Amino acid sequence: MDTNEALVGRAERLPVTTLHRRVMVILGFGTFFDAFDTLVIASALTVIFSSLHISFVATGMLIGAGYVGQLVGAVMFGVCSEIWGRKKSFVIALLIMGLFSIGAALSWNIQSLALSRALLGIGLGGEAPIAGTMIAELLQRHRRGRYFLMYQTLYQWGILLTPLAGFLLIDWLGPETGWRVLFGFGAAPLLLALVSIWWLPESVRWLVEKGRAQEAEAIVTRFEDAARADGLVLARPVMSAPADTKATRFTELFHPNYLRRTVLCWLHWFLCYYVVVGLVTWLPGLFVRVGHLSVTQGLLAAVGVNLITVVMGYVSAWLVERLGRRLLFSVGFAGMAAGALIGFVEITQLDVESGIPLFTAACVMQAFLIFNAIGCYLYTAELYPTRMRGWGSSAGRAVSLVASIVAPITVGAMLGGSLGAAGMFAVFTIASLLGMVVILWLGVETKDMLLEELSR
Repeated sequence: MDTNEALVGRAERLPVTTLHRRVMVILGFGTFFDAFDTLVIASALTVIFSSLHISFVATGMLIGAGYVGQLVGAVMFGVCSEIWGRKKSFVIALLIMGLFSIGAALSWNIQSLALSRALLGIGLGGEAPIAGTMIAELLQRHRRGRYFLMYQTLYQWGILLTPLAGFLLIDWLGPETGWRVLFGFGAAPLLLALVSIWWLPESVRWLVEKGRAQEAEAIVTRFEDAARADGLVLARPVMSAPADTKATRFTELFHPNYLRRTVLCWLHWFLCYYVVVGLVTWLPGLFVRVGHLSVTQGLLAAVGVNLITVVMGYVSAWLVERLGRRLLFSVGFAGMAAGALIGFVEITQLDVESGIPLFTAACVMQAFLIFNAIGCYLYTAELYPTRMRGWGSSAGRAVSLVASIVAPITVGAMLGGSLGAAGMFAVFTIASLLGMVVILWLGVETKDMLLEELSR
């Protein structure tokens, strides 16, 4: 075993230590504020409709502006994470998130808000795939899926608490001040960036791939010392595949060795996030404008639906190492399709009025969409080698952002046109069924496999 393999082998055999948990908390809170900053617009929309006097179509364009920025950020930070490293790219993404959250809070019309959201999106697009890459490269194979999805549940806490914060602030401070203060809370990543500079280590696998063995050695030693301090036993390092030390080639995503995986990942991301963003972003507004609930009732209904997602996030973490990736993701898409079909049938066949069909369908869909929404990050990080893991994860995230741009605009057009909520649920059903077919047809099982084995 050469020096590089020995370093990766030593890192791979590490049990979960206090230092591991610290890293997961830092990355997890970055992901929490990623969710908050992404979805705060959904809660603010309940009052921005009247505050800035905008229509359904203009609202869809406002939502889409944020995702355009995220698309740029995903591509840009995907490249940066391979050149500059995971840590530096993560910190810069946090700084961008914090600064332009302040800009959104101070916006005076729809144009200034859209610009702030687009620039904020650059940081959002970079943060999540980089954090996911770092977690995947940190954990050993037997615990990777479970701890990865547990860390990702902080995104769901962000989804849950954002409308709750919106409800409290709008209720206490009034609509005009409330939505601005809500955006202002998104500046918290500025503090997290400072914490990351001091406490977040660089990825050992990335350092090895770049030939920086001395720095990797120092970090591995820190983790080993943390394990001993926790009273944990260190197993003998074993590597069943060579460490990745090849140079990064950004076009390798389309090399015959990885083309099937790239197609799999991109379809997985697109079909999942078309449904996720189309539903979650519009949900509070749908309860108010389509379900005829009050603003506070709409926000509370969204909180109730999102609570299901948090619970099911932990269920997915428990299931992922038992069922494996392919089965879990297939079940997730099937459940999403079932929930959307329920909404379609209630509206078209049962003639159910008010917010009941929206709430029923959203509850079922939210219970299952989490399997794929957080699983995309894990799966993509597992399917590519270290030399392009950050790039591959960010490229997949970029594809999801194309879906995130298209989804609110097309859903807004359906809601504002003749198709209405029934058409929205029909499209969600079709997209979810296609996602299930893609996973069953192209899916690769990655359970219990070393990252270096998967990339051979």
